[in-house]
Amino acid sequence: MERNGRHSATQEYPHPFIHEVKLTRAQRIRGIVLGSVLFPLRILMAVLCFLVMWPVARLRMAGLSEERRSRPLEGWRRWLLHPIMLWLSRLTFFFLGFAWVRVKGRRADLKEAPVLVVAPHSSFLDMLVLMPTQLPTVVSRSENTSLPVVGALLEFNQSVLVSRIDPESRRKAVAQLTERMTSGGYWPQMLMFPEGTTTNGTMLIKFKPGAFLAGLPVQPVLLRYPNKVDTVRWTYKGTSWTEALWHTASQFYTNITIEFLPVYSPSQEEKNDPDLYADNVQKLMAKALGLPSTDYVMEGRVPVNKLGGLSLPLESPARKTLKLLRRNGLGAHEVEAALDRMIDRCQSGAQGSKVSAEELSSILGLTDTQTDVTICDFYSKDEIVDLRPIYLTVAALSGCVSFKSLLHTAFTLFDAERRGSLSAEELSDLMGALLDFPQRHTAELYTQACSGGRLTEENLLRVLTTHPTYQRVASEYMQPEEAGSQPANGKAANNNGSIHNSNNGSLHRNKKLE
Repeated sequence: MERNGRHSATQEYPHPFIHEVKLTRAQRIRGIVLGSVLFPLRILMAVLCFLVMWPVARLRMAGLSEERRSRPLEGWRRWLLHPIMLWLSRLTFFFLGFAWVRVKGRRADLKEAPVLVVAPHSSFLDMLVLMPTQLPTVVSRSENTSLPVVGALLEFNQSVLVSRIDPESRRKAVAQLTERMTSGGYWPQMLMFPEGTTTNGTMLIKFKPGAFLAGLPVQPVLLRYPNKVDTVRWTYKGTSWTEALWHTASQFYTNITIEFLPVYSPSQEEKNDPDLYADNVQKLMAKALGLPSTDYVMEGRVPVNKLGGLSLPLESPARKTLKLLRRNGLGAHEVEAALDRMIDRCQSGAQGSKVSAEELSSILGLTDTQTDVTICDFYSKDEIVDLRPIYLTVAALSGCVSFKSLLHTAFTLFDAERRGSLSAEELSDLMGALLDFPQRHTAELYTQACSGGRLTEENLLRVLTTHPTYQRVASEYMQPEEAGSQPANGKAANNNGSIHNSNNGSLHRNKKLE
């Protein structure tokens, strides 16, 4: 496990999607001095390499029909151009400061393992792993094809392209992946980053099942950057990719270690369940790295923790909202009064729960107009915001209502036809408002809470307060700020380890809907 220059996810950072390069004053001065010389020189040489790689990539696909491009390339296009591209790629990373690459273990051949799974995924500089693995086929975002040179390189690689916003594209990519992995050696070996996004490397986030769908053996590959200063990493928040590139190129050299673990052959149970297969490989790699394995994922560019199909956002808008309200001078009584006005508005059939930023300002009793705009931005991308998730999440975290009372309010708000039960779609909407994040996989929760084909408030409360998995929504995620602590390592912490109920002293007020 890398320790030099590393940070603690449980202390300094609340989750693995934050990273800041930490430099002493002496290191900053040294970086400026070296960077003023090394950075422009290294970037210039890397750009020259890319300019040479571009025509090589275009030449490989020149004159080929769409049908021919959909099959593996052979002949001179492979035996001549593939080694040239491999050499140019390695030269590019050499110019960026990766003078040496330490390789441990043996890379499995195509017949042993059609897929290499690499973790942790820290940066675009992880692409260096393609050199010791002989430029295997990769999976990439389809949006990257529009980037200069990068698009040509993806075409050269015959990469599997997927759009993160198009479900049909994802279905096609899954079919393409399965076809290639089960081709019996017809297609080249594939390399995938199963985390699907970059992290700060303090833990492994949940693996996506793509590499494990075919139920074939995979070879785990570990990436380590054993350097005094952790400059390479770039993730959701913190150091930008340009800063990561500057700091890395400003070092005399950057160390990287690539370790090939033994091939992992799945059991029959794992073959039948790609998610189980992915989880077990994740745990194996985490153990080899000396890191914890977690259920964190990135969904829709938002970091979340997966819990029985539910997605719990790691950065709660309600916490940010409460901080802003307190900063604007609203104490506990003012917040409680604002919540009263909010639920009254939600119950008014004529006006409904949708409001503008100006209306929200009036409901919250704010004097600073910028604050209401900021709060609206937390909950909506539009100029109109739904009060229901604001009320439910802020009320829970402020300690103004018990979880039982809060769920009763939520149930009443989303039981539009007053049937006393919810449909599967209404449950998704309710949980989305309760957790302030779209919930698209509530089928398991719906099954657990249904009795006699009906999902009643009583049954939903029972599942959310007694089920071994779902009780964490009430006992951990929706605790008042003073009662609990933020989740760490994918396992939320609870000071008293108990489930809150209406008798809890910090949850004192029942709303009128109860």
